[in-house]
Amino acid sequence: MGAAKRRTVLLGVGAAGVSAAAAACGSDGQDTSGADKSSPPPAESPADDGPAALATLDDVPVGGGVVLSGEGVVLTQPTEGEVKGFSAKCTHKGCTLASVTSGMINCTCHGSRFNAADGSVEHGPATRSLPEVKVKVEGDEVFRA
Repeated sequence: MGAAKRRTVLLGVGAAGVSAAAAACGSDGQDTSGADKSSPPPAESPADDGPAALATLDDVPVGGGVVLSGEGVVLTQPTEGEVKGFSAKCTHKGCTLASVTSGMINCTCHGSRFNAADGSVEHGPATRSLPEVKVKVEGDEVFRA
């Protein structure tokens, strides 16, 4: 293939890439997905009538807790029925907290430990308490407040 033909092919491929990028990042608000928008969205079922529970009370051991990394929350239950929520990110370097054991929320990145009842620092290198995440208990389920 001659140099001129290679340039033509490369320019064509480059233009196609730019067109695809422009279509994907278009700012005109047009839907370019090709999805059929003529049918209405499915009706919500009774199970979809509110926010999903983070956990049940049974999921959160009394005197311990659970790290919900996907939700970014640590739930603890210092006393039966009293559930606390904290950020699942260590205040030292932002690592996701690993576990709750023996009344401590543990970060295995650098060894910080936080009090499971109030999120305060029990062992550094972290120097700031975990931010509270407001939660509420409804029946036997725990939700963000």
